[in-house]
Amino acid sequence: MEQFKRTVTCGQLKKKDAKQQVTLNGWVHRARNHGGILFINMRDRYGITQVVVDDDAPDALKEKAQTLKNEYCIAVEGIVRERPENMVNRDMPTGEVEVKAEHIEILSECDVLPFQIDEHTNASEDLRLKYRYLDLRSTTMQNHLMLRSKVTFLVRSFLTQRGFLEIETPTFIKSTPEGARDYLVPARLHPGKFYALPQSPQLYKQLLMVSGFDKYFQIARCYRDEDARGDRQPEFTQIDIEMSFVSREDVLSITEQMMHVVFKEACNVNLPEHFSRLTYDEAIDLYGTDKPDLRFDMAMKDAAFLADISDFEAFKKAIAHGGAIKALVVHGQASAYSRKKIEELEETARIFKAKGLAWMKVENSSLQGGIAKFFSGKDDYVLEKLNAHDGDLLLFVADEIKKIACYSLGAVRSKLGKDLQLAKPNDFQFVWIIDFPLFEWNEDEQKWDPAHHMFSSPQEKYLETLESDPGSVKGDLYDLVLNGYEIASGSIRIHNAELQKRIFKIVGFDENEAEKKFSFLTKAFRFGPPPHGGIAPGLDRILMIMAGETSIKEVIAFPKNTFAYSPMDDSPSEVEQKQLDDLHLSIKPIIQA
Repeated sequence: MEQFKRTVTCGQLKKKDAKQQVTLNGWVHRARNHGGILFINMRDRYGITQVVVDDDAPDALKEKAQTLKNEYCIAVEGIVRERPENMVNRDMPTGEVEVKAEHIEILSECDVLPFQIDEHTNASEDLRLKYRYLDLRSTTMQNHLMLRSKVTFLVRSFLTQRGFLEIETPTFIKSTPEGARDYLVPARLHPGKFYALPQSPQLYKQLLMVSGFDKYFQIARCYRDEDARGDRQPEFTQIDIEMSFVSREDVLSITEQMMHVVFKEACNVNLPEHFSRLTYDEAIDLYGTDKPDLRFDMAMKDAAFLADISDFEAFKKAIAHGGAIKALVVHGQASAYSRKKIEELEETARIFKAKGLAWMKVENSSLQGGIAKFFSGKDDYVLEKLNAHDGDLLLFVADEIKKIACYSLGAVRSKLGKDLQLAKPNDFQFVWIIDFPLFEWNEDEQKWDPAHHMFSSPQEKYLETLESDPGSVKGDLYDLVLNGYEIASGSIRIHNAELQKRIFKIVGFDENEAEKKFSFLTKAFRFGPPPHGGIAPGLDRILMIMAGETSIKEVIAFPKNTFAYSPMDDSPSEVEQKQLDDLHLSIKPIIQA
């Protein structure tokens, strides 16, 4: 192999390299026979170079070149030469030159491919995951993983330059309730006991603050045993950050600065100096979600006035019972939405418990169709209040529970944004969501749950009413949202042991249970803990958005499928009985229903 070791990469050669003797190593991307002249597009992760076997080449060289198939791994020795002007490929970085082959060595052959390795494969997701090592050869996937490497390096450099220490926390930890199920690891040396894989390094980074390391970060692997839903992975990566002696503004500022550097260096995108902010209540009221996509401007409007000027029972009932009427004005889309398409929007609203989706269209400065008859003679007033014009589609959800009206019409807004392609694909719109409720009511268990986690601090002005009115308490919590995705979540933490006990009690942990689950944290809080707070941007999701993808699987080297299964290595899998015996475990038979 030493004889055929590459001297240049397949993305390196330019016009200035003409007449050089070179050796290329890589894969056959395409091979073409044009009347006795053989063209081989040779690929590595750096690019593609065209190799030519001329018609006057030795017969042995031509015979070997004719045996080449896609994805054979080869070495080529030859002379760089300029392409004729009319054959220059302006779309290839190496398009001004080609390599005249003098020797070809087949390093390894390739079986029949399960799918073609190109940028437009129609292979199913499971087939791509089964042969992930082939899927990763595509230019798109290689670019995604190179982006991942670059962003990770930029994050490390940014934080290190600002005095943060990268500290690893344990992978085997104590199982504690943090929202999702833990992945459990049996401890062979301690029969009957288990470690858990961390859902996040939350408790350990707080302990590092107690230890005096005032600026910590970690590119942290996290694990959550969740049911199959949405674009989730059982293992994922977050940029874990914690700081001592800080306020919310300090955490938000360092995060904005980090995003500025990362997006500029990785994507050549200039972000605004400061990101816009919405309170949680504003986000729900205007967009029906705490993850609004602000790449398009279609805020919901308060349409409670409609109950006062009509006899439409659904509207009047909603307001009479303390609910809300929310409206969307979809500019210029009246003619594009038939009754059938409006019914499709209504199905979306019903998923979020809406009883229906009312509608009207604006034609010739008057209201038409749907519920327009209830507002006859009041057209001008309605149009003025909603700032609606000819050609607009008006959509409404009313409910006795305000959040249902907001959430359901917010879901309609999101669907409209996708259906009408209102969001610019290369636009990045960040927004901070602040002032979250600290607690949320669990209807099934009739108890208060933490909105984020149990270690988030309430805002100081609510300390006196924690127990008497948990529902109104706002936490020192914050999320960073990008293009409709939550990409980071954080809070100022509780550092007072007595306050932590109060929170445990409100969410249903009695003192003995809290001591059992979290004693190592609460005990540490007796030894002068500093005020501290942090944030954890999700690396996978940020990369997904940067890459213009809609699934985090596209930016992870070896992801699982939707059911947390890997078709490539058939994991999870059964293990030998001896392994179970060593761990003092037995498998309980699954009884089919």
